[in-house]
Amino acid sequence: MKAHLRTVRLELAEPLRISRSTMTARDAVWLGVEHEGVTGYGEAVSSVYYGLDAETLVRLISAVDLERFADPESALQALPSGGVPPAVTAAVESALLDLAGKRAGVPVHSLLGTTAPPVAATARTIGITSPIRAAAEARRLAASGFKIVKVKAGTPDPEDDIERVRVIRDAAPRARLLLDPNGAWSPARAAALLPRFADLGVEAVEQPLAPGDPDALGALAEKSPLPVIADEDAVSLADVRRLAGRVHGVNVKLAKCGGVHAALRIAEAIEGSGTDLMLGCLTASTLGLAPAVHLADRARWTDLDGHLLLARDPWRGIGGADGFVRASTRPGLGVEEVTAHEDVA
Repeated sequence: MKAHLRTVRLELAEPLRISRSTMTARDAVWLGVEHEGVTGYGEAVSSVYYGLDAETLVRLISAVDLERFADPESALQALPSGGVPPAVTAAVESALLDLAGKRAGVPVHSLLGTTAPPVAATARTIGITSPIRAAAEARRLAASGFKIVKVKAGTPDPEDDIERVRVIRDAAPRARLLLDPNGAWSPARAAALLPRFADLGVEAVEQPLAPGDPDALGALAEKSPLPVIADEDAVSLADVRRLAGRVHGVNVKLAKCGGVHAALRIAEAIEGSGTDLMLGCLTASTLGLAPAVHLADRARWTDLDGHLLLARDPWRGIGGADGFVRASTRPGLGVEEVTAHEDVA
């Protein structure tokens, strides 16, 4: 097998502000793995939070010696793990799954044991912004078919967050609301605010507390009037095992856990514990999100909108503009790159 890499810039349609930063773009590294005339693809995206820039991703992915394997199936049995960032493992696995599916003539979800292509309503994120803009965006999303809206929170004045959620609730009264402070609150502030957000109809809250103290998160969840979902505190399988049964959900992102098979191990670990699965993502292209879409039937909450935040998505094949992501029935991941000619058209 032969591998090749390509780095591209993914610009957001508009800046996305969360409690700890504002993002306008990120770099993506595309991995292509070719075997006997067939190529499978995967994507890794840069992340300031995880300390990964494009140059580091290229170096680490290049160090994975795929040429020593006879086929993608054998390579999947020996995915890099220890000492390799999960985002690298996830990108390599994606390319190999895409290639294996194409060689077998079946979609990735079939390789994973699912017959019908998964379809799921996805949350759509509204960042920290003014109430007027938040309300307008909520109305637009509701009109487009979105059933779930995720609201970013964690401003210095919590009344700003309360007001933003209030106007979004008024603008989209039938939408399910998720809240994500990205770890901005202290336990005392979270305990004071969560009842108010529950009164506004918020369905669940992601990572309200700063990561690093899972015991505090578990204690908050025990008394919370709405479900608490761990995100930054739930990176590895070991993290999830510590939290299983103590929080109401864990947000699994393939780039932080290490890919599809790592996500399946997490899903198995929490089964029957009272902790449900959420599938999340980083801002990425359709290529980067596609592997998670093939798992979407396993999640209580689906938040796979990263490609919808881009000014131009250079890949297509999972939908999402109507509020629903869909796994393709085409072989492999079922996605394809959009050509420059098609983009202009």
